[in-house]
Amino acid sequence: MNLFLGNLNYKVQEEELHDLLEKYGEVTSVRMISDRMTGRSKGFGFAEMPNDDEAKSAIEALTDYELSGRRLIINEARPREEKPERRSRY
Repeated sequence: MNLFLGNLNYKVQEEELHDLLEKYGEVTSVRMISDRMTGRSKGFGFAEMPNDDEAKSAIEALTDYELSGRRLIINEARPREEKPERRSRY
């Protein structure tokens, strides 16, 4: 199951999220999303847990969990929506 992790402190690292989720089961990947221009974290990321039951346990246990001074938002990630192609005026 692909998980969305939001409301993250900008200083939270992928390893920290991996260790937190691993308490509930196998974690195959964690990816923080960062701004392309600045490289700064955008305050959210995604994690992949292959076992749906373990992922659901993590969601239940970590919803509103305080991590680095902020309440974690965690839920099943929705598929990415395709955006229309942007065209230049020039």
